[in-house]
Amino acid sequence: MRTIAGDLTKDTQLCISLAARPGNTGTRFHNFLYDALGLDFVYKAFTTTDITAAIAGVRGLGIRGCAVSMPWKSDVIALIDEMEPSAAAIDSVNTIVNTDGHLVAYNTDYLAIEHLLAQYDVPTQGEVAVLGSGGMAKATVAACANNGYTGMVVARNETTGRALADQYGFEWAAELGARRPHTLINCTPVGMEGGPDADALPVSLAAVDAAGVVFDVVPRPARTPLVRAGEARGTVTITGAEVMSLQALEQFVLYTGVRPDDALVAEATAYSRHS
Repeated sequence: MRTIAGDLTKDTQLCISLAARPGNTGTRFHNFLYDALGLDFVYKAFTTTDITAAIAGVRGLGIRGCAVSMPWKSDVIALIDEMEPSAAAIDSVNTIVNTDGHLVAYNTDYLAIEHLLAQYDVPTQGEVAVLGSGGMAKATVAACANNGYTGMVVARNETTGRALADQYGFEWAAELGARRPHTLINCTPVGMEGGPDADALPVSLAAVDAAGVVFDVVPRPARTPLVRAGEARGTVTITGAEVMSLQALEQFVLYTGVRPDDALVAEATAYSRHS
């Protein structure tokens, strides 16, 4: 691989991510593909304490693309010019594309969730419990509801949790309690590397024991406590690393106009997971 920094020019296009706790996975994924395909792009992860100023910087500096993570997936809506249907349908943004100062918002999380539910043949007959009510939870509930799943939103925040559940015909509950859904989908930060609950489970072991599918959208680590608990019980497990790879691929295509083949994407994904 070429040394990216040594090849930067005034024409190099910059793409970035904005996350509360930036990691290296997306940066390595995108830059691997830029190198492999000979594209004059570079990707850098950032955090911020001022999302308004950060998005103004995307516009003012001509930054081509910007990935958006928690907690700003809804906050950025007021800061962009146009909502593409994937973002408008769920009022949540994870991707911004800048074309000559015109900012268009997308949501590739939805597409990734939808793809993985189909890939793993997650049955629509069993109850689904989506944990959380933030931006990723919105994408997940929408993908579930639009593909024939029913279930519940489990969120301590009654205002956002009930609103999300009502929007898609799900139930709302503050806690899972004694319910034992077939499919558990964690969209909270519990289990996230570097977070305050990095070693915790978002549900009880009894709920994991009863589940047929455990799906954790937390991207780091790839094997969260919830995923490890599911694996130990022989449960079908789906990881946030898989979500990240799929949604990042769609972002890459939006930024560059190039769709890599599956083999190259697999290489980029494997490379991105090395620390």
